[in-house]
Amino acid sequence: MRSQIVHRPSQDTAALPWHVCNRARLARDSAFDGIVYIAVSTTRIYCRTICPSRRSLDKNISFYFDAKSAKQDGYRACKRCRPDATPGSPAWVGTLATVRRGMKFIEAGFLDHAPVDALAEKLGVGTRHLTRLFVEHDGRTPGQVALRRRLDVAVHLLEQTSLPISHVAFEAGFSSIRRFNQAFQSELKRTPGSYR
Repeated sequence: MRSQIVHRPSQDTAALPWHVCNRARLARDSAFDGIVYIAVSTTRIYCRTICPSRRSLDKNISFYFDAKSAKQDGYRACKRCRPDATPGSPAWVGTLATVRRGMKFIEAGFLDHAPVDALAEKLGVGTRHLTRLFVEHDGRTPGQVALRRRLDVAVHLLEQTSLPISHVAFEAGFSSIRRFNQAFQSELKRTPGSYR
């Protein structure tokens, strides 16, 4: 094997074989994230195993078991996957941190009174990029997440209170009774009245 390209940061650290590290790199295996770092000799950049960047040729790859060793050997940290960040920090979590922050705003009802553009601006990203991130991490757009939250609130109010349906619609964050009825019928395949 090509053991010369697997770097051990210290003698007490057991290194993984090159082929195991390479398999993790090719699969973008999150189980190796923070354990194995990929260094590319042609670009002089090092990455995490989950990095979405284009894969380099095997002959240009070295593996490290800590970011510090890669940096000491003259490699720069990738700006996409941020291998130099502290594990668990927003920079380490990357785009998921943006989605999590967006989810908190949506759960607080932000999109009940503002458009997705305003949420994107508050998070410091473009609207299209925010939508792409939500679909990538959650499988739904911010608007779909907000609609589901409104429907969940409406279902709770229908089950737990005797509020009139028109009040339920507005309490749940819908801007009109018509939109509430359409969304309820479309998503839950029932009318609010029949649900109650």
